[in-house]
Amino acid sequence: MKKSLLLLSLVAILGAGCSSTPLDAPGDPSASNYYGSDSAAATAEALGLEELRGNQLLSQRSVFFDFNKYDIRPEFQDLIGAHAQYLNNHEPARMIIKGNADYRGSHEYNLSLGQKRSVAVKEALNALGVNDSQIETISYGEEYANQECQADECGQDRRADITYEVE
Repeated sequence: MKKSLLLLSLVAILGAGCSSTPLDAPGDPSASNYYGSDSAAATAEALGLEELRGNQLLSQRSVFFDFNKYDIRPEFQDLIGAHAQYLNNHEPARMIIKGNADYRGSHEYNLSLGQKRSVAVKEALNALGVNDSQIETISYGEEYANQECQADECGQDRRADITYEVE
C-alpha cells in the first residue's frame, strides 16, 4: 500500500513537472519580432546583412596560404580587418572558418594543417577584438582539394574559407 501510494505520488510529481506553457507564443505581443513578419527584416538589420553582402572586402571569403604554411600573408590583413570590424559591430553575428589543404601529405597531416590555418585566421580576428564566442573553426583537410592540379597549381586549395551562420 505504501509502495503504491509512493509510486502514485512520484508519477503525479513527474507529470506536473513535465507540463509547461509555451513562452513567446505566436499571439503574444511581446513575441512579434520573433514570430511576426518583421522577424527576417529585424534579423537582417541586426546582423548587417546588407553590409556583409555589399562591401567589397566582406564579400571576399578566402584567405590563401603558402605551401605547408599557416602564416597569414600581408595581403590578407585588410580582409581580416574588415571581417573583424563587421563582427565587432554586429555582436550577434557568428562566423565559421573552414581550413583546407591541398592533396599532398597524409590525411592526418592535412587535417592538422587545415585546422592550423583556420585557427590562424581566428587568432588574427581575436587580436582585433573579436570575441571567441563569435567564431568556430573546423578543418576539412584535403576533402575539397582538386585532385587534378599539379603542385604549383594547387594554391586555391591552401586556404581558410570564411562563412557566416546566417548565410
